[in-house]
Amino acid sequence: MGAESNEAPVAMISGATGGIGGAIARSLHKAGYRLSLGIRTPRQVAGLESAGGEIKTFFYDATRVDDAQAWVSETVRHFGRIDVLVNCAGAYRTVTLEEGSEEDLEALFDVNVKAPYRLIRAALPELKRCGRGRVINLASLSGKRVRNLNVGYQMSKFALVALTHAVRRAGWEDGVRATAICPGWVRTDMAARIASMPLEEMTDPDELAALVTSVIGLSNTASVAELLVNCSFETMF
Repeated sequence: MGAESNEAPVAMISGATGGIGGAIARSLHKAGYRLSLGIRTPRQVAGLESAGGEIKTFFYDATRVDDAQAWVSETVRHFGRIDVLVNCAGAYRTVTLEEGSEEDLEALFDVNVKAPYRLIRAALPELKRCGRGRVINLASLSGKRVRNLNVGYQMSKFALVALTHAVRRAGWEDGVRATAICPGWVRTDMAARIASMPLEEMTDPDELAALVTSVIGLSNTASVAELLVNCSFETMF
């Protein structure tokens, strides 16, 4: 299929079937974006069932090296452009200094660091071409401070924040702006499985998505390098 003539901006979103990714997809679609959704299991995102041709899903497995370039190429072929890349696909495993395997650590870095790196690298020429490309990396407050012993997850999120700053530097002169979104607990299925905090006390994914959409909409002269969002009081966050 050739590129569409519609000039509405295009956002690529990984992990769009998750709680946060789905909320961001709905928010960006409401704001006028066409969506390229990279998912492993083809299915519709809740709330976007009637969006029609404004949304296209592509197979994307964050652990497979070649999938990043393939997804980017298919997005450009279908839509003709890429304006925004949102890296929402993520993995969580427990890897402490005493527990967890080398395979667990590799799995965390494969999904949380290497996958965003590959997507950014593949999409960067298109993001530069549009003059105001945006990269959103869903990191975590675990990428800003250490509050428990899950060092594997924390290292992967610290690395993702570092990647975000590298993107800002690499793309700045061409209008590319990158933001690391660093939330605490967000009301998702994953949080429900691992957190002791009641779900109703966590950040609403729709509120986080609204913040992401606002950051994406800012001009090139109002760059937000990191956005820290917390549902509980911490002295620094």
